[in-house]
Amino acid sequence: MKLIDSLSQRLTVPCTVLHCTLYSLLFIGISRAEPINYEEHIKPIFRQHCLKCHGDDKQKADLNLQSFAGALKGGSGGEVVIAGRSSQSLLLDSITDPDDDSRMPPNKPPIPKDQIEMIQKWIDTGLRESSESLSMIKERDTSFKPTENAGANRPETPAMPTDWPSIELPETNQALPVLAMDTSPWAPLAAIAGQEHVRLVHTSSGETLGALPFPEGVPHVIRFSRDGAVLMVAGGRPVESGKVVLFDIKSGKRLASIGDEVDAVLAADISPDQKLVALGGTGKIVKVYSTSDNSLKYKIDKHTDWITSLAFSPDGTTLASADRAGGLHLWNAEGGGIVLTLLEHKQAIKAVDWRPDSKILASVSEDGKAVWWDVSDGFPAFNKSDIHTPKRPKGTYGHIPNGVLAARFSPNGNLATTGRDMTVKLWDPKANLVKKFQIEGGLPVSTAIAFDDSCVITGDVSGTVQFWRDLK
Repeated sequence: MKLIDSLSQRLTVPCTVLHCTLYSLLFIGISRAEPINYEEHIKPIFRQHCLKCHGDDKQKADLNLQSFAGALKGGSGGEVVIAGRSSQSLLLDSITDPDDDSRMPPNKPPIPKDQIEMIQKWIDTGLRESSESLSMIKERDTSFKPTENAGANRPETPAMPTDWPSIELPETNQALPVLAMDTSPWAPLAAIAGQEHVRLVHTSSGETLGALPFPEGVPHVIRFSRDGAVLMVAGGRPVESGKVVLFDIKSGKRLASIGDEVDAVLAADISPDQKLVALGGTGKIVKVYSTSDNSLKYKIDKHTDWITSLAFSPDGTTLASADRAGGLHLWNAEGGGIVLTLLEHKQAIKAVDWRPDSKILASVSEDGKAVWWDVSDGFPAFNKSDIHTPKRPKGTYGHIPNGVLAARFSPNGNLATTGRDMTVKLWDPKANLVKKFQIEGGLPVSTAIAFDDSCVITGDVSGTVQFWRDLK
């Protein structure tokens, strides 16, 4: 109090005002250090805006927010808060609904932004009841151990192109967008999509080592097998045909041609044991084939929009499938039974990829989000929004597209992403940003990381391939 009185004597501000101001600042400083909890922070907001309709006296939709237990119980529509998942919590949706007729509280101005942010943080930090309460979010082991990689047994001689026959590349009026690329998990080798071919490039020197013909059309997906010996190329011709082709890396020979689609294949992957190939596209159906006899093993017809990405887990147990509407599901790889539905994305998912230990699945979307999923229970281990938001051009208004366009893990658990902000970013296994590069040229639509994390590679819509080597 002496400090406050001393200050008030030196200033022309009335003492009572100064007392209130300084006490407020002191209180804010203390409250920010404390975890946000129901009793101290959230119930006062509910009392101000919600309890007339959702309190002890009245419970519209059977929802009572006047007690912590009631808030957790939810109402007739189920849970309204999910610990750690504000994006999936009905409470937050209802108070942020852009429709004036649907937003809560009804027929009143929106809840102030700072109070909404308080509720969001309360949910995301674990729904604590009081300052002494523990977070309701379970602790997760997200550590990455390369020895848990299903493909961690390094081949004695990693596969590299040797004595490939030369091919005549098609003439084009303009460069084709680099829609797909991948890197070998064991060798300094990158495969890059081109018009009716795939180019193999040395990741250290940038030298072109050879090319594989793909007369089926445009490659939309490229994947190395987990041992690096086989290259899968999928694509085709729009509204005409689509196939998946397997190549032997050493000789360049075609090993198999799988599928007979009436449109280009947009998503595909090969299982770690090389026994299965999954493919999908505009038909909204995932088809899984045997590579030994090209027989159809099973179909998945749960998706409501185009299949945009498919990925087998490195341990071979699970198949992830994603679509243009933001749908993301995990399936039993052997028979196609549903394992988990992963709810987070609101727009088209551009890529999914497994961390090499099979513990984490990454998904990125046009909604601007990148999610590292803990596949043990389908909960986001890390969830980042707006990671590729462009700077707003002067004189423009409204929504700025901020989509994430590509994502790939390295054998060491790092993740590369590209987006509409014209950057490529590198994230460590804990989802911390390691490096960011500004891309000059076309929109970056594909990316990969060299097997030894020596460089990130990007491909853009202008046909340009760039190597980014200063990763530390």
